Amino acid sequence: MKISASFLSIKDNLKENILVLDQSNIDYLHLDIMDGKFVSNKTWDIETIKKLLTGTNRPKDVHLMVSDVKTYIDDFSTLNPDYITIHFEAVDDIEEMINYIKSKHIKVGLSIKPNTDIVSIIPYLSLIDLVLIMSVEPGKGGQDFIESASSKINILKELRDENNYYHYVIEVDGGINDETINLCRNADIIVVGSYITKSDNYNEQINKLK
Repeated sequence: MKISASFLSIKDNLKENILVLDQSNIDYLHLDIMDGKFVSNKTWDIETIKKLLTGTNRPKDVHLMVSDVKTYIDDFSTLNPDYITIHFEAVDDIEEMINYIKSKHIKVGLSIKPNTDIVSIIPYLSLIDLVLIMSVEPGKGGQDFIESASSKINILKELRDENNYYHYVIEVDGGINDETINLCRNADIIVVGSYITKSDNYNEQINKLK
């Protein structure tokens, strides 16, 4: 299981603490990108992100919680991330956006909110590289884990095994700590934010998870 670390909950000395996070024992830096439309919160534009990430080396895992999906794909593809994940609920033509991300030679993730049924994304599982299950409502950090996410993770693993869909990884995001991680054992990547970044020792928290 890999850890993708979100810096959404870091309030002070953001750039310095992103560098500390980048040098810790994580696998990806997770970018929570929000536009104030698809979700009520708004985070960073591409120019601010580029400044914040200067000097970082970890692979980037971009999660777009936005309405104008194509524009944000154009912007954030310039970071050369490993993954760009879009929301099923934000796009009319899912397959078009999947192909658009692929055209930029970036792996494609598809995310669903807690109230979206896993059945809705089954037609796209053969086309994508990552499925992101939201275990909180997207839009802000520090929320409690929604336990129904666990069954979605398990269903995705069953579907992958049944169909030999070993091209996609299962990622889960929201409310993960050293206890709720036990509900995510069939996930390949866990996104963790405040559990790590609200501590004084990032690596100590990361090692507890691992």
